[in-house]
Amino acid sequence: MVLLSFDIEEFDMPFEYQGKISFEDQISISQIGLTRILDLLKKYNVKATFFSTVIFAENSKDLINRLLQEGHELASHTWFHSEFEVKHLKESREKLEELFSTNVTGLRMPRMMPVDQTDVENAGYLYNSSVNPTFLPGRYNNLKVSRTYFKEGKVTQIPASVSPNFRIPLFWLSFHNFPLSFYKKLSSDTLKKDHYLNIYFHPWEFAEIKNPDFKLPKFTIKNSGNEMLERFDNFVGWLKSKDYQFGTFQQFYKSIES
Repeated sequence: MVLLSFDIEEFDMPFEYQGKISFEDQISISQIGLTRILDLLKKYNVKATFFSTVIFAENSKDLINRLLQEGHELASHTWFHSEFEVKHLKESREKLEELFSTNVTGLRMPRMMPVDQTDVENAGYLYNSSVNPTFLPGRYNNLKVSRTYFKEGKVTQIPASVSPNFRIPLFWLSFHNFPLSFYKKLSSDTLKKDHYLNIYFHPWEFAEIKNPDFKLPKFTIKNSGNEMLERFDNFVGWLKSKDYQFGTFQQFYKSIES
């Protein structure tokens, strides 16, 4: 099963690089990208999971309602993208359920931030997808973490996918910077080994983010905007041509728990 997921959030990444961006642009850029994503998923009739911050969801109700109406899953990306308190785990889940009358069962922490498994369980989540089981200098050192899903107390952890050999991460930066043929090869190897593929992206990758005021490094904006849309269209079309099945995290969780 292919688990496509998108972290939908206020686009605050420029602040990591001392760039400037208004709150209005943080929201509008992600809204533009999310619209493009939903159009593409509709084209191929595939379902995905969207991990949303409350801040983005409150400012994008029409888009959240659209993704739910089109059969996608809404999960929690906590309350804010760059500010976190433990209470936000439960509060964000409950607020998203209140706003959109949907059952929120999953969590992904912003920037794959570590979080205590007991806090996640106490907040009422069934699954958590907040681990990238690889080594990325300055960001992750999770080489001792299982490559595939496992239990943390009562919560199922579903790590982001990495290749069977050498644990090459298959997250959004890899998609932008690897040759697409190589990314497809790694994805195929992972699907054959693990029988599922968990890869994640962000709406702003599909929008125009090559603004000098943002001060984003070249590796973060390579193949973004229209180039990203074309590459992702190619990739999803390739997966469909191989008859791989797509599903939401809720569907995957039910399949591995049954």
